[in-house]
Amino acid sequence: MEDVDTSPALLGALSSEQFMLQSIAGSTIGEAGTRSMIYLSALSGGLVAIGFASSTKGLLAPLAFTVLPTIFLLGWFTIVRLVDTTIESVTATRRIEAIRAYYARLTPTAHRFFAAEDPMSNGKFGVRYSRWSVVFAMASMIGLVNAVLAGSITALALTITAHASIVVATAAGVGVGVLLFAATVIYERVRVGALFPRAAEDS
Repeated sequence: MEDVDTSPALLGALSSEQFMLQSIAGSTIGEAGTRSMIYLSALSGGLVAIGFASSTKGLLAPLAFTVLPTIFLLGWFTIVRLVDTTIESVTATRRIEAIRAYYARLTPTAHRFFAAEDPMSNGKFGVRYSRWSVVFAMASMIGLVNAVLAGSITALALTITAHASIVVATAAGVGVGVLLFAATVIYERVRVGALFPRAAEDS
C-alpha cells in the first residue's frame, strides 16, 4: 500500500471539509426546492387572479399580459439558478468523493468501505446516470411548466390581439412551447454536460 499521510491534523481538516461539503450539497437541494415552490406558487396565484378577472370586461387582457409575462421571466430566473445549484451539488459531491478516496487508502481493507462510484458508468447509490438524465432534473420540470406558460401566452395574445382562430393560436402556442422547452434542455446539457467530458464526447 502506498504511503498515506495519516497525521491527526490532516484527518481533522478532511473531516471538517467533508462536513462543509455535505452542508453545501444539502443546501443546494433545499434552495432548489424553495425556488421551485416560489415559482409554482406565483404561477398558481397568477392564474387564480386571472380567473377572477375573466368575468370583468376589459380587465382580462391587461392583467394577463402583465402577470403571465412576469411569471414567465421568474421561471427563467428559476431555471438558471436551478442549473447553478445542480453544478454546485455535483462539484461538492466530487470533492467528497476525493476525500473518501483518501480514506480508502488509509488501511489495506479500507477500500471496502469507501468504494468509488462513477454515476456515468457503474451507477451511484444504485442509479446510473447518462447524458440525457438532465431531462429529468428539477430545472427541466420548471422549464416544461414555463414552456407551457409561454405557449399559453402566445395563444392568448394571438386570440385577443390578432383575433386568430383557436386552431392557429393553439398551433402557434404549441410551437413556442416546444422550442422553449428544447432551449431549456440544451441550456442544461451545455452547462451541466461540461462537468462530464466523457459524456460530451459520446454525444
